[in-house]
Amino acid sequence: MIELEKLIRKNVLRLKPYSSARDDFQGSASIYLDANENPYSSEYNRYPDPHQLTLKQKISEIKKAPVDQIFLGNGSDEPIDLLIRAFCEPGVDNVLIPQPTYGMYTVSAEVNNVEIKTVKLTPDFDLDLDSIKSSINDQTKLIFLCSPNNPSGNLLSFDKVKEVITLFNGLVIVDEAYIDFTNQTGFVPLLKQYPNLVVLQTLSKAWGLAAIRLGMCFASVEIVQVLNKIKPPYNISLLSQQAAEAGLKHLERKNRWVAEILHERKELAQQLSKISMVKKVFPSDANFLLVKIDNTKAIYKKLVEIGIIVRDRSNVILCNDCLRITVGTPAENKELINQLNLL
Repeated sequence: MIELEKLIRKNVLRLKPYSSARDDFQGSASIYLDANENPYSSEYNRYPDPHQLTLKQKISEIKKAPVDQIFLGNGSDEPIDLLIRAFCEPGVDNVLIPQPTYGMYTVSAEVNNVEIKTVKLTPDFDLDLDSIKSSINDQTKLIFLCSPNNPSGNLLSFDKVKEVITLFNGLVIVDEAYIDFTNQTGFVPLLKQYPNLVVLQTLSKAWGLAAIRLGMCFASVEIVQVLNKIKPPYNISLLSQQAAEAGLKHLERKNRWVAEILHERKELAQQLSKISMVKKVFPSDANFLLVKIDNTKAIYKKLVEIGIIVRDRSNVILCNDCLRITVGTPAENKELINQLNLL
């Protein structure tokens, strides 16, 4: 069991959160004169629900997590930043980030003046438990684990992730942005078992809602309360809430998209492996492929010149000479292969 109060920054623990007009009054009324809004009716003249309860109820049904264990953010980047701000004392505490992984964990830590301890993933992009154990000290408050990992695409070993959660007295954040492209349920069902577990998911990938910037954070009631305490009062706009609610009604469409992407991922990997300049296509559990290729930067530049944009990851640790290629539509993937064969 973790003692959450010992992990929270003392000033956050003492903080009296801002109470918006919509916090003071919940429900419906005929006249609203409490929030200094424009009284003349338009589609957007009223502030949105600061707690996004209707949307959370829909997410709760889909993800099988209680509403009070859901925090919604402006993408996953907002809860990443809030977790660091809530639990890490600047200039004192540190976070542990196995590399290579999603870059915003590092950026958020640096913005908040929090030390970063890095350890390498293994050559097959899995957790090195010995390195993680030896890097943890009394000031380590958070460990960020991305599974499926970005940019490598693979799921981290389930048992290794559980061991990290078990051995660590701080919070373990498991970022599951790409979990919908796997055959795994992920770590949300384990929240009751591990009070120091935080799980991040998103509507940006499988649900096709990247533009609305809606990230989901699942954690204990106590951790969610801390995040709600320090978030901006209206961090999710009405437009984003409405778009998310509409998108979540189309579960069958989302499942169809995922099935098509998985089919195309397999086909794209096979076609890429036939190209002589391609040295390796790494196994993927996500909607992208990490591809080791000759003359990486030159190939990247030529693809840009003809209007095909991939991600150059050749300067990232363990990703030498690699491009990260998102799985596109059948037509887009075919055009990519055709152009690579001409280079």
